[in-house]
Amino acid sequence: MKSEQHKKAALRRKRLVRKKVHGTPERPRLSVFRSNRHIYAQIIDDLAGVTLVATSTQSKVLRDQVTAGGNRKAAETVGEALAKKALDMGIKCVCFDRNRYKYHGRVKSLADAARKAGLAF
Repeated sequence: MKSEQHKKAALRRKRLVRKKVHGTPERPRLSVFRSNRHIYAQIIDDLAGVTLVATSTQSKVLRDQVTAGGNRKAAETVGEALAKKALDMGIKCVCFDRNRYKYHGRVKSLADAARKAGLAF
């Protein structure tokens, strides 16, 4: 179980990132959350407080394609699927919210796959 000190440090890192990243209707925020077993991504309009597009390794469409949800291959699959959904809704440009995680590993793989599929950030 995480200690109280660890939770405070994680919250502090999250606030440092969110201070600089804001989602607007023209350029919504692509937020990433990762757990040990899965990875989640959503595109959010912060002004309206609405999630526009969301997907994860637990979604019905991706559950069959991904054997393990906690690896880089799964993150790439989620990034591609999210970008396709976003482009279908007319969202082309987003700002990336890494959400307290370092930009490497699964987070970087998701971002690179989303860029490759057509999202600009």
